[in-house]
Amino acid sequence: MSTSLATNQAVSNEEWSLRQELAACYRLFVKFGWTDLIFTHLSARVPGQPNQYLINPFGLLFQEITASNLIKVDFDGNVVSGDYPYNDAGHAIHSAVLKARPDVNVVLHCHTRAGTAVSAMKCGLLPLSQQANEIINLVCYHHYDLATDNDDECKRLGEDMADKWAMIMHNHGLLATGRNMAEAFYLLYTLESACKIQVDVMASGAEHIIPSDDAIAGVEKYGLVGKAETADSYLDRNWQALIRMLDREDPSYQN
Repeated sequence: MSTSLATNQAVSNEEWSLRQELAACYRLFVKFGWTDLIFTHLSARVPGQPNQYLINPFGLLFQEITASNLIKVDFDGNVVSGDYPYNDAGHAIHSAVLKARPDVNVVLHCHTRAGTAVSAMKCGLLPLSQQANEIINLVCYHHYDLATDNDDECKRLGEDMADKWAMIMHNHGLLATGRNMAEAFYLLYTLESACKIQVDVMASGAEHIIPSDDAIAGVEKYGLVGKAETADSYLDRNWQALIRMLDREDPSYQN
């Protein structure tokens, strides 16, 4: 399957830059082992077009994603650019979140082993680590259901997200959002790390320690996601470091 923008199809500089960032994010999913063959999906709202978003063409592995082969879809499910299909569940999930949260521009979804394991735990995410404590109050939960071709389920997904920034989808996986790529990626990385630590702690069988409420609140105060511009420089520095790593190893995502 070969996909790319038509050679005569112009996009704005802002959209091209976003395409490169989203393609980079797909490659980082490969780097960190967050992929699930051709399944799962990452999206970004098109600059200047609040009811359209970019997403992967269904059928490509994440290491095949580039800036030019991302497709553009509107909230009604029409492919605006690109002649290739999208994952129906992907459209349902991403359009639901982007509709419900106009302040969010990036939505990342994965079925990682640790994230899915925690999604199957009745206790949810526990405050067992600094990573968990930084984001625990940013996380909501969504009961399991198929999110394909089901308007009621999509509405419930948006309602469950409410004003939170990440979601643990019971028996399914993780979802993270952000105002930009740097914020969404950092949140998912932190949530996935917290899930890995929780699985390790619980698997050890050792009695675990829960920090005090004051300690948890103290860590949360220094969290970087969903805050004002003071956090943006840290998130951007982190994102640019990841981009430099990709550029050294394989810059083909830019094409």
